[in-house]
Amino acid sequence: MIFESHAHYDDEVFDEDREALFSSLQEHGISTVVNIGASLSGSEATVKLAEQYPFIYGAVGVHPSEVEELNEENFARLRTMCFHEKIVAVGETGLDYHYPEPETALQKAWFERQLLLARETELPVIIHSREAAKDTLDIMQSLHAEEIGGVVHCFSYTKEVAREYLNMDFYFGIGGVITFQNAKKLKEAVAYIPMERILLETDSPYLAPEPHRGKRNSSLNLPYVVEAIAQLKGISCEEVERITEENAKRLFGLQT
Repeated sequence: MIFESHAHYDDEVFDEDREALFSSLQEHGISTVVNIGASLSGSEATVKLAEQYPFIYGAVGVHPSEVEELNEENFARLRTMCFHEKIVAVGETGLDYHYPEPETALQKAWFERQLLLARETELPVIIHSREAAKDTLDIMQSLHAEEIGGVVHCFSYTKEVAREYLNMDFYFGIGGVITFQNAKKLKEAVAYIPMERILLETDSPYLAPEPHRGKRNSSLNLPYVVEAIAQLKGISCEEVERITEENAKRLFGLQT
């Protein structure tokens, strides 16, 4: 079975058919989904989804693009959510320098706070890093993120950067981008990263794989990611599914 480690099913684009989509996941081999909070409201919606569906777990956090909504009161709300029985991680949190706002100092400050929250609550952290490789690593190393653990979501850097995260025993979320023709750098990194450190993800509704690139993504597209990884690693699709499911259960503390 396939473990979906990163989706945003609280997004409004799923409002019309969310229930039907969820009903179809199991029959298509999707066993478990971790829904990811990217804002306060998204984190609260994630808690509700996890309460409603047995196969859904959640992560609560504030994406770097949304940190302007954070203050001490709102951060306290986020902390409270971390103690819900079906919340398995803090995030996504990190740095995103693709756009000029929010300012980098604000992003860094709340990234550090969320890393410390993960440490306090003994939850792994889900890292978002876009065009911010050095600063992300510097903060994680300074706060000893290797003692916290987690996953670099939608990993998009080189195998040299991957080596730094491997030194911290982090996992790598691999999604639809691995199927893109121009993803040479990522394919080299995935070939280098041990299978025992790879998780499957979609980032739904974003980053749909070929042949659905540009359309709304969902966990139903994960077999395309599985096939691409299997080809790079020279192993079967079944092995990719089994190993990545074991990895995700180990990271999120869901072993049975």
